[in-house]
Amino acid sequence: MKTYTLIGIILIVIGIVALGYQGITYTTREKVVNIGPIHMTADKTKTLPLPPIVGGIALVGGIVFLIVGNKKS
Repeated sequence: MKTYTLIGIILIVIGIVALGYQGITYTTREKVVNIGPIHMTADKTKTLPLPPIVGGIALVGGIVFLIVGNKKS
């Protein structure tokens, strides 16, 4: 498989996933109380937003790479 075609397919998959999820959610554990032998923690959920424009750019870039890869062969 040619390099441009492989990069194009990867970018298209990343673009579709980015448009589908629109953000990455992860959980962190933070200490709330730390008094001597008493320790309390809390799980906090945070979201890293992923704008739809990023997915669109990756999708269009992947299509461009596929077209360029097919023209070179």
